[in-house]
Amino acid sequence: MLADFRNPLPWEQKVLINRNHKAASNPIIRSFTSRHPKCFTNHSIRSSGSRFLVVDVDNRRFASSVSVLTHRLGKPFMIVVNDILGPKGRIAVRLPHYEYRGEQIEMANSVTSAIQDKQHLIVEAGTGVGKSFGYLVPAILSLAESQESTTGGRRRIVVSTHTISLQEQLITKDLPLLNSVIPLEFSAVLAKGRGNYVSLRRLEQAVRKAEGLFVLDEEHDQLRSLMNWSKTTTGGSKSELDFRLLPQVWDEVHSDSSNCLGRNCPTYDECHYFRARKRLQNADILIVNHALFFSDLALRKMNVNILPDYDTVILDEAHTIQDVASAHLGLGVSLRGVEYSLNRLFNNKRNKGVLVAHYFPEGQKAVNLCREKTDEFFGDLLSWSARMKSSSQTGNQTLRVTQSGIVANPLSPALSHASQLVRRHADGLETQSDRQDLISACDRVDALASELENWRLQQLDNGVYWMETSVSRHGKQNVRLMAAPIDVGPELRENLFSKVDTCILTSATVSTGNDSFEFFQQQIGLTQTQTKQLGSPFDYQRQAKLIVVENMADPSQDRDTHERQSIEAIKTYVQRTDGRAFVLCTSYSFLNRAVRDLTPWLIENDLAVYSQGAGIDRNQLLQRFKENPRGVLFGTDSFWQGVDVQGEALQNVIITRLPFSVPDQPLLQARLDAIREAGGNPFNDYQLPQAVIKFKQGFGRLIRSQTDTGIVVILDPRIKTKYYGRIFVGALPECEVELEQM
Repeated sequence: MLADFRNPLPWEQKVLINRNHKAASNPIIRSFTSRHPKCFTNHSIRSSGSRFLVVDVDNRRFASSVSVLTHRLGKPFMIVVNDILGPKGRIAVRLPHYEYRGEQIEMANSVTSAIQDKQHLIVEAGTGVGKSFGYLVPAILSLAESQESTTGGRRRIVVSTHTISLQEQLITKDLPLLNSVIPLEFSAVLAKGRGNYVSLRRLEQAVRKAEGLFVLDEEHDQLRSLMNWSKTTTGGSKSELDFRLLPQVWDEVHSDSSNCLGRNCPTYDECHYFRARKRLQNADILIVNHALFFSDLALRKMNVNILPDYDTVILDEAHTIQDVASAHLGLGVSLRGVEYSLNRLFNNKRNKGVLVAHYFPEGQKAVNLCREKTDEFFGDLLSWSARMKSSSQTGNQTLRVTQSGIVANPLSPALSHASQLVRRHADGLETQSDRQDLISACDRVDALASELENWRLQQLDNGVYWMETSVSRHGKQNVRLMAAPIDVGPELRENLFSKVDTCILTSATVSTGNDSFEFFQQQIGLTQTQTKQLGSPFDYQRQAKLIVVENMADPSQDRDTHERQSIEAIKTYVQRTDGRAFVLCTSYSFLNRAVRDLTPWLIENDLAVYSQGAGIDRNQLLQRFKENPRGVLFGTDSFWQGVDVQGEALQNVIITRLPFSVPDQPLLQARLDAIREAGGNPFNDYQLPQAVIKFKQGFGRLIRSQTDTGIVVILDPRIKTKYYGRIFVGALPECEVELEQM
């Protein structure tokens, strides 16, 4: 009866098992038919371990904790990835146009082995492999394994992505489909940071104290809309709102760890955050983004965690994790951030804020003193910056800070003093809710004081420090004080790779060609790992052509000539595909010049122009491009990766320059200096492999499905004239290469 759950007997509807039965003995399987639901027959079967299976042949919800059984006649019964992803698997049966991909099966088998053997694995899987199913299917099947979780509780898997679009695909499309075809019970939850949830208590508090907190009519209108929404929402997440919320309004009502009463809160039973946290604790699979994942990793060093413990982590879009980890393992504080926190306590221009709502004049005076010290501290930093930079530098600036204590810090003591005053005032308030409101504000001020002094004294181990200055369109100046670890490898090795059984890292672009993952492994500090490089199932020989334009100026030697030639070349190749083109740039300066010089020609040829430099939201820009059959999109860094345009809308990708990073950013400078000091070659050891990976990402924008076709045009002659050009070409899928003259 259990020989093949994909081809059940006509009368068989369900097979049930007593999940509490001990595996050491012969488990009892009970079956019943749809004709005779009350008639049960007991069958003894032999079990290989404690793996039990429940089958629902109607493709309704499955319930199981088992992957392998032995049929009562002695034949093994096993669910393997091929049963799900194979050419005759359950997905193929469910989806009429399902495309079997051998590379996907190979990836899934590698992931299965890594999880079973508690090993780490890096998988580069080319575009079209179907990476999400390649790791989700073996991850789900691993939940049925009988071994105890090393975290001491239930087995749990975290899947982390870089982009929101991939998260949404996993939680709304991929996992529901797999839940319907895999005969195992599992639950998956999208994990969000606490600040994404409304606090019902804080919302009620904000409504009561609105006159002391808000000035603008729009702020009061949004607060009323939030109150109405809170009465009907089931999830309480900001993403459910159908209007764009002002940050100062949300800041007064969102769930906040420092402003939480826990079980003492009158709205605890209805709390959306704690309900979401309970779902996380009970879930088998958590879908998160890299920012939340690495924030949690940083907090774990202080024995605090956002996510529950897990046995396996799958990092998709893994080529981004070095940058994301650097950002969340470092620190950052800004002039505007300090001003915002002070204004939240007391806005002296509008006579609004928490200290007005709670009527504490002495605290208001302390905040005004903090404001004076803010001007003094950041003014001194700007004066120091002006002495350090050359007279030719204007506008937005980034300046590396290589020594500690460059200015005095009168601000942190003033912030600490204000915090102490407000805490004492909070102790005298009648209600716990009011007390917590002020204590939360104090916690934020204390954190600012600590971060400012940590940055000034450069207390981050293995860190690089820098200062960013910028001026808004309205002439308002901002200063950001930043720090990040030069090398995130030791941190990830100690707090992630050595503590989690299995880490699966996957991307379409993590190798530098020839099955070499050395550069990526060095970036993230992963030494002992299995690696797998899988090509794409797409036929690039038929679908894509690589065009190298020969007679272009070398951009590293004659930038202006190369830019002028590139603008003319863009006209030629955009005309060849009648628009439908991405122009990938390596700097905003060239992007803006190209858009400015090409706009009259584009208008003359009735071609729409979409520019990342126009200040339009990235997703809106992409959607407009997809909807217009004759458009040209000019993009920089973020459009080289994570962009999926299928069909006729995109038939041409123009790469203006090889994407070498310019060592003008402090973090990159520090990394290159560290390589040089260790006796290495910064260009060959870092800049070249990094550029090759990004080049592969840019090339990968073109072919996104089996039916896509088009050209990738390279306007940088170094791909032919320099020794490293063959490394770039060799890292791409095999396709037709054509040399052309302008």
